[in-house]
Amino acid sequence: MGCGVAIPIDNPSKETMRFPYAQRHSIDKGEIDMRNCYTCQLVARRDAGEAPLWDAIVRTAHWDLAHAYDSSLLGWLVLVSRQHRGAVHELTAAEATELGPLLHRASQALQAATGCVKTYVMQFAEAADHPHVHFHIVPRLADLPDDRRGPHIFGYLGAPESERVSDGQMNEIARRIRLFLQ
Repeated sequence: MGCGVAIPIDNPSKETMRFPYAQRHSIDKGEIDMRNCYTCQLVARRDAGEAPLWDAIVRTAHWDLAHAYDSSLLGWLVLVSRQHRGAVHELTAAEATELGPLLHRASQALQAATGCVKTYVMQFAEAADHPHVHFHIVPRLADLPDDRRGPHIFGYLGAPESERVSDGQMNEIARRIRLFLQ
């Protein structure tokens, strides 16, 4: 399974970056049709060279590092498999070998860019429109409210448009992270 087929995105602006299909698909119903995987659509947009800086911070042979498009927390990164994988055990040896060092370096870059005291790293691939292996790498800032620590950090994801980190802010942190990783 791969994401190599270009899938058109109706309007690739951050304002409309939502799963474009009306019907949601459960990941428990067998094999996923990658046309219904929004993560695959985002990989295809990057492959076509149409992604903004914040959505293509670093691209390796097997992984893309991007800023989450619907976060109200600056620095919420996502490390995405460039091939459609529904679970970590499906990764190839080459993908797995590249993963560990990338998670480590992305965490270091995020700490350098935000001053966070640590990073949270999570992987679920459970969302109906994102049934694709991706790791959330999230800055745990020193002044993070107690009610947003640990798994409650997800309160910053899926933010209303008016509360999301701006394109300009995401591009600026993306520049700093890319510079650190070069």
